[in-house]
Order: sequence, then structure tokens, then C-alpha cells
Amino acid sequence: MPSLLSVDEALERILSSLSPLPAERAPLLQCLGRALAEDIRAETNYPPFPNSSMDGYAVRAEDVATASAGTPVHLRLSMDIPAGAAPTTPLRSHEAARIMTGAPLPQGADAVVPVEATDGQWIPGSEDSLPPVVTIFKSVQPGDYVRQSGEDIRAGQVVLTAGTTVRAPEIGVLAMLGCVHAPVTRQPRVAILSTGDELADVYEPLTPGKIRDSNSYSLAALVATYGGIPLRLPIARDTLDDVRRRFRDALEQRPDLILSSAGVSVGAFDIVRTVLNEMGRVEFWRINLRPGKPLAFGELQGVPFFGLPGNPVSAMVTFDIFVRPVLSKLGNRADQTPTVTVHTAEDIRSDGRRSYLRVRLADENGQLVARLTGSQSSGVLTSMVMADGLLIVPEDVTFVPAGTPLPVRLLRYNVQ
Repeated sequence: MPSLLSVDEALERILSSLSPLPAERAPLLQCLGRALAEDIRAETNYPPFPNSSMDGYAVRAEDVATASAGTPVHLRLSMDIPAGAAPTTPLRSHEAARIMTGAPLPQGADAVVPVEATDGQWIPGSEDSLPPVVTIFKSVQPGDYVRQSGEDIRAGQVVLTAGTTVRAPEIGVLAMLGCVHAPVTRQPRVAILSTGDELADVYEPLTPGKIRDSNSYSLAALVATYGGIPLRLPIARDTLDDVRRRFRDALEQRPDLILSSAGVSVGAFDIVRTVLNEMGRVEFWRINLRPGKPLAFGELQGVPFFGLPGNPVSAMVTFDIFVRPVLSKLGNRADQTPTVTVHTAEDIRSDGRRSYLRVRLADENGQLVARLTGSQSSGVLTSMVMADGLLIVPEDVTFVPAGTPLPVRLLRYNVQ
């Protein structure tokens, strides 16, 4: 009986055999969640011009240096500057310009007095309502309530570096810089198929001996969640010809990765092994892991391949441990699996393999506590629905007393 391969060694072997995918230029909103392939450098300052951070009055600071509630200063109003307008005349001494938030300062102005510190009443955009004089009740310093040109970004500055994962803030910055498209690592295309005569698709009626295929749908959803493009194929039946046909169909999709579920354990009908050995180079591993001991990894005609277990929970857990980091590497993104330390709320028994147990988390008296979701059978898919995370019981540990601190891989990120 060959020894069990550790989770860490299996993951190291898998990741060392892969490289990031090439880059492409993608429309801005299609860059979300992907890694920038090049540095992004600004061509101009941002803001491109000094502008007001408040509704108020643009002034020369020296003209209102003595202004206060007791000694107000009166300035002649010379112009109205709404947002989107560009003033064409300079502001002269002892003049003020009514200005809206975001509007450019006129030449000569170096500060803004908020409207609350004046006797002005705002009727934006109405030249007829512009009074001849505004009274200022507050002094300001040069630069007060002004966003200076280049305050955020300077022309020539590297604003975003290659390898940065594009989130909502990065999308905003790219839009601000006028990037209609951006260079990002290509998304992995992942072909997904389930195998087994017992499987029916979601639209088929159940007949005696049949169960519905949930794995290809769960795996497709996980691929999409972690940055890939899922390509779900029809179920492969338990014949050599049908399995060959489905894997050929998968290769015709030009995938960057192929996932199958079931058919990789030792069993009379596990004919997937035969076809994989015909079409590629695949290793069949027994991992020191619970759930999900059987795992196949290799390549089919040069395309990386995973054969995941058939039990629904095992398929999802092995995806999280092995496939998710692969999608990150193919996408040139750092694999940042969120983990927290918790305390167990109950005694737990394990079989000595590294165990990933479905748990619910709760804050009890300032301490994060984990409770099992119930049955840890690898066929109880609803346990994944209930789970906030996967509690990791280390190798060679068979008993965990209540109150033991252990790590949890989060499946939901909003757990407090």
C-alpha cells in the first residue's frame, strides 16, 4: 500500500508545474478581479487643474486675512463658476467668484471660502441672481478648500503596478486615467465534466438508481467565483467511448484547465483512468486528506488536468485546497486564502488525516468559536451551505478537546 501524500507536498508539486497565462487587453469592467500585466503610468496630473472642494467663493487669501464674524470683509462678485465650466477671466484684488464643488479656480484665486462662512445664498447657474457683493465672515489661508493640480496623481507617475489585482478602486483609477482597455492576465478557461451512469442532469426526471449531477454546477460556480471562465460539458457515461468523446469535446474548447469529478478512485467502473492514460500523463494520488483522499493530476495533450473525487463535498473541498490556488497562479494573482484562528466549541474526533471539517462560526464573549455543521459525511452537500469555513485538524491528531485553537479557511468573508 503506497504511503499517503501530504496536502502541502501535493500542492507544491501542482503549482511548480504551472505558469501564469499570457496577457491581453480587456475592456475596463472586464478587468475586475484580474491581475494587471503591465505598470499603469499617468499621462497627466490628476486633478488636471486646481478646483474647489466646497461650494463657496473663490478668493485671494490676502483679501480676507482679517475676516471674522465681528469684522466681516466685503468683496465684489465678478463671476459665477459652475462645475464643468472653465473661467476665462482672472480674479482681481478684492473680488470673489461664486464657485461650485469641483469647478476650476480662476487665475489669481488661491483659496475658497465655504458658503456657510458667507452671507451668500446658492442659486447655481443663474447669472441674474449674482449679487454685487458677498460678505465673508472667515479668514482662509492659501490652499484652503482647494484640490491642487496633481494632488492625487502626477504626470509620469506609476499609479498601478504589474501584478496588482484589479478591484473596484483600481477600476475607478483606470477610468480616471482614461483607460478604455487595460492590460491584464487572461482568464483561465476551465472545461468541467462529471462522469457516471448514475447521473442525471438538472432538467431530466429522476428514475430508479439515478441522482442529479450537482458537481459540474458547483465546480462551474467555483471557477467563476475565483476568476475563471467555466465551460461545462455534458455528463460522460461509464463507457470507454463516451469518456473519450467527452474529453475530446473538452479539448476542443481550448481550455487552460480541465476538471472532472468521479472515476479516479479504485473501483470496477472507474474507467476514467484508462482514458486519461491513453490521452495524457496523469498521476493518481492518495492524499492524507479528509474528505477527498483520491486525486488525479497531470495533463491531457498539454492541458493541465484535475480528477476530483465524486462525492459532492469532497469535490468542493479539494477544489478549494488545490484548484483555487491553481486559478490564482494561472491568473498571475497572489493566492490569499482567508484564514482565522478559532476555538472549538466541542470535542472533535478525527482519523489522523488532515481534516477539513465544515463549521459554523460565532462570536461568543469576544472569542470566535467553531461548531460542526452536523454530519461530516462527504455526501452531505447541505453542510457546505451551512458552513462559514473549513476547520483544519492537523495530521496525526485524532482527538481535539473543546476550547482548542485551530485555523479555519473561510468560505464566507463576512464572518466577524
